[in-house]
Amino acid sequence: MKRTILLLALVLSPALASAAGAPVKLDQVKIDLGDQKSLQNGARIFVNYCLSCHSAAYMRYNRMGKDLGISEELVKENLLFAADKVGDLMKAVMPAEDAKAVFGVVPPDLTVISRSRGPNWLYTYMRAFYRDDKSYSGWNNTVFPHVAMPHVLYEWQGQQRAVFDKDGKFEKFEVERPGSMSTKDYDAAMRDLTNFLVYLGEPAKLERYRLGVWVILFLLVLLVFAYLLKKEYWKDVH
Repeated sequence: MKRTILLLALVLSPALASAAGAPVKLDQVKIDLGDQKSLQNGARIFVNYCLSCHSAAYMRYNRMGKDLGISEELVKENLLFAADKVGDLMKAVMPAEDAKAVFGVVPPDLTVISRSRGPNWLYTYMRAFYRDDKSYSGWNNTVFPHVAMPHVLYEWQGQQRAVFDKDGKFEKFEVERPGSMSTKDYDAAMRDLTNFLVYLGEPAKLERYRLGVWVILFLLVLLVFAYLLKKEYWKDVH
C-alpha cells in the first residue's frame, strides 16, 4: 500500500505543481553524484537543518554513511541527532502532530522530493525566500508562494526583499540584511544540499555509476577479442 501511494505521489506531484500556478524561471544546478565532498556536506546540512521537521523515512543512517564514505563512528558523532542507532530510519525530530500545530500542515517526507520536484526546482526554492510580514511565518517564497515553511537558513543567506512589477510578476531580489555567507558560498551550500537530495531519491545510482565503469571496461576488452575473432573467421574469404 505504501509503495502504491509513493508511486502515485511521484506521478501526480509534477502535474499538481504546474497546475497550482504560473511556471517560475528555475536556475540550473550542476548535479554530480561523484562529488563525495558535496554529498557529505549536503548530508550535514540536511541532518542539521532539515531533519528537525522533515523526515527521510526511506533511508537509514548506516546506508547513507556507507554510500557517502562516512564511517559509522562519524555518523554516530556528527549525524545521529534524531535516532539512537545507525541502523534507524531518518525520521523527523518533531512529531507530526506538533508540526501540524505549528505550521498548519505536516512537513512532507523528503526522501523522493528530488524526483517529484526536480533538482532545479529545489535549488531555486532554497534561494528564493524573502521577508513577508503578511505571512504566518514572516517569510514567503517566489517559487512556492504562501509556503508554510519558514526560512531556516536565513542566518546564512541573510534577509532579502522581493520586487514585483505592477502586474505582480516577480522581477528581482534586493538584499536588506547580509547573512553570514556570501551569495556565492550560500549558492554552493544549496547546490550541495540539492546534490544530496538527488542521491536520497535514488541511492542505487551511485552503485550503477561504480558498476558502469567496469561494464564499459569489460565491453572494450570484449570488443578487442570480437575484432580478432572476426578477422580470424574472414581471413580466408579474401
